[in-house]
Amino acid sequence: MITTMSTLQQIEEAVQRLSTQERAAFRTWFAAFDADEWDRQFEEDVASGRLDWLAEEARADSRARRCTDR
Repeated sequence: MITTMSTLQQIEEAVQRLSTQERAAFRTWFAAFDADEWDRQFEEDVASGRLDWLAEEARADSRARRCTDR
């Protein structure tokens, strides 16, 4: 039976009812889902220039010889 999950509490309760194998499969799925979401957000941040300050900071550190290869 498939039901619509509309609240966090319903999702939590559904996860608690999963078997050990189902929870393992869910964790695997969610980790991939979360990584994809993070990648999308990162790509959007790069494209919009929100992370330009990090690149400039790294270049400034490099020019000031504050970087090392370890």
